[in-house]
Amino acid sequence: MESTLKNIFFNKKTVIVVIIFLTVILLSSFYEGFWLWKFLGRLHPAMVHFPISLLLFATILELFTFKNFNSKLRPSIHILVLTGLIAALIAAPLGYWLSKDETGGSNLNIHQWVAYATLCLGATTWFLLNRIITKNQLSLIKPYRSILIITSVGIIVTGHFGAMLAHGDDYLSSTLPWSPDYKQKKELSFDLKSFKKSSTGTNKTVGTDKTISLDKEQQVELNVQVRAILAHNCIKCHGEEKVKGELRLDRKDMILKGGEDGLVIIPGHPEKSELYRRINLPSDDKDVMPSKGKKLAGKDIEIINFWIQQGAHWPDDKDTKDVFKLASLSPRNPPAPAASGIYTHPIDRRTNQYFEKNHIAWPKLVDDRTYLRRIFLDIIGLLPTEEEINEFSKDTQPNKRAIWSRKLLDRDEDYAIHWMSFWNDALRNDYTGPGYIDKGRFAITDWLYQSIKSNKPYTQFVKELLSPNDKSKGFIEGIKWRGSINASQKTEMQAAQNVSQVFLGLNLKCASCHNSFINNWKLEDAYAFANIFADSTLEINRCDKPTGKFTDARMLWKELGSIDSKASVAVKREQLANNMIKPQNGRFYRTIVNRIWAQLMGRGFIEPLDMMDNKAWSQDMLDWMAYNFQQDNSDLKNLIYLITTSNTYQLPSVGFKDPNQFVSKDYLFKGRLKRRMSAEQFADAISNLFGPMFDDSMVMYRLGQPKTTPIFARASLVSNNSFLAALGRPTRETVATSRDSQATLLQALELTNGEQFNSILRKGAAGWKQKYQNGDAIIKEVYKRALGREVKPNEYKIAKKIVGDQPEVNDIQDLFWAVMLLPEFQIVN
Repeated sequence: MESTLKNIFFNKKTVIVVIIFLTVILLSSFYEGFWLWKFLGRLHPAMVHFPISLLLFATILELFTFKNFNSKLRPSIHILVLTGLIAALIAAPLGYWLSKDETGGSNLNIHQWVAYATLCLGATTWFLLNRIITKNQLSLIKPYRSILIITSVGIIVTGHFGAMLAHGDDYLSSTLPWSPDYKQKKELSFDLKSFKKSSTGTNKTVGTDKTISLDKEQQVELNVQVRAILAHNCIKCHGEEKVKGELRLDRKDMILKGGEDGLVIIPGHPEKSELYRRINLPSDDKDVMPSKGKKLAGKDIEIINFWIQQGAHWPDDKDTKDVFKLASLSPRNPPAPAASGIYTHPIDRRTNQYFEKNHIAWPKLVDDRTYLRRIFLDIIGLLPTEEEINEFSKDTQPNKRAIWSRKLLDRDEDYAIHWMSFWNDALRNDYTGPGYIDKGRFAITDWLYQSIKSNKPYTQFVKELLSPNDKSKGFIEGIKWRGSINASQKTEMQAAQNVSQVFLGLNLKCASCHNSFINNWKLEDAYAFANIFADSTLEINRCDKPTGKFTDARMLWKELGSIDSKASVAVKREQLANNMIKPQNGRFYRTIVNRIWAQLMGRGFIEPLDMMDNKAWSQDMLDWMAYNFQQDNSDLKNLIYLITTSNTYQLPSVGFKDPNQFVSKDYLFKGRLKRRMSAEQFADAISNLFGPMFDDSMVMYRLGQPKTTPIFARASLVSNNSFLAALGRPTRETVATSRDSQATLLQALELTNGEQFNSILRKGAAGWKQKYQNGDAIIKEVYKRALGREVKPNEYKIAKKIVGDQPEVNDIQDLFWAVMLLPEFQIVN
């Protein structure tokens, strides 16, 4: 047997084969554009699992031969090692060709180089085994086994980063018990404590002396929370498809009827309700509900308890239209209020009317420095330079604020780079991430940048996204997830969910699984809309179970036009695009106006932004702005100019002590909200002050031939990383139409101990030490450049204690850090 192995596996022909494969890898780099390399590259995912299984299995078998190298397992190990090596040699060039056809960022680089290192280790393993077998060099047994084990570790690491490319950065970590994603039954974002505070009246809560009375709207809101809990935890066993114990929890009549053991809800008495008893049982009790999966979160149990206390209100099906408000689809052009004094701007006239109605006095407008910093960050995402601040302060024209607003809007490249972040979030376009590496996802970066830069009319912008060409198809094509997915994650349903969310401010995700319990949309509506994007009619799945039912393709609002169900996907998409941008689709125009207003003012007319059926704090102003936007050729720059030149925009910013006031139904507009710089704005500010946060190699999109050469890599053009993620940049695997401006513990840790942030401050401090002669000069300059003003006397005293007269690099770094953490720097006032 041993001589046979020598002849088969350890001869000159085998060596020649290995050399040929290594040569192919080298030569392929000179012919990257050849079509065959791209074709073969697509075979990489199919081929790569073969060497993983063979070499890992060889390592496991080798462990059983530690006491006897010449074990009966030896022939099998020999075959596995060589076959695995050959398979790895094939997978390596395939992966190389695939990488040239896609982008994958740092994960791809790590995946590649660890794979190449593992391949070399595998070849070394085979070489040592060859010497042991052919030359009887038994002293090489320990090195051979050690390198074989290291090779296996390399395979695992390579596979992990490959999985991250296909499935996301948290593919493995999300399964760990301490991961936030491990908890399968997430608590709903509903603050029961605040809800109770806002509910006062005459009805006593059972078991207490406190009186709480819910109005109709509050009863509906509480019921929605309960139905959400039941839908996510209980409906699989107690719904239309499966009725365990004769109990259904998806309809009012059924839940009040109870099951085979009798009533499960006693309105007003949670302590007597069987449902409440069971959700409180230990997880190992045979009667606990839910019986499968995780126990309900404590917060969810409290919500159900409070709901039963308050009478277990559940609207009848016939009352659904009254329960969930559906905003008017049509456009509306309400008459403008009469001009009053200085309030002649069309927005200010409506704000003045609103203020008078709510007895709010106009405060004094912000000063020039605040306004200039505000429009710079809002329009182009950068801080004004010292020269620009001086130029603005010397400008004596009465309309200089309007002039400078237009000047910034005309800086096409800076404007486009800044607004890329907004649209990348909304259109879930990124530079790296799941799907890109194996053609399951397509980037729209170049199309998006050019569209923003040229100020493409919004109607044309959306039309090209919904009825796309090759450059703009990434949004509508979605992400083809690898592995098993549920019906609501299919690309056709993704398109339905994303289009309705981004362009109509409508949450269709609930309705893509079952009839929605947060709005009026039904499962059949979601599938009808999804069929616009489908090659063949989709079978309706309820909670991921096929129903055997089908429906034709159609618009969510029939009055917007029809869709030919028998037409090709391309034709149906074109029909959708034409229907969507019709002037009579007032919701479409209101949605984008609401988003831009929120981006500039910190809060939309309607919140949340993706629930456009909610009440606006000024419906007249929103309707007029949407109508005006449509009449103005849907010009986004003009919309931004309209807002930023109003006195309303120039009001002092306000804040909330309680974040829940942000979405309160009693919200009163008094001015734009204070908010933190975005991750990209903060990173760009640091780069501009102290040196580039990101190497040029991290830039994932090149501008071609820009009018001006950028002095640092703008953060919106680099792939996501730990610093940007900590400061709030989303992964963009799902649509993100807003970012939370609240500070987090992760942000605090990153800005306190983060290596990247402190490294840039250290480099900047070294540069400033060489440039400026003494501590005074450094103090004055950092305040001018970072805050746009002179240092105050009390600030100077503190800063001087930090840096002294002849500061060291560490002293200057400490001063930089202190200024960067000031609310005045981080907050866009």
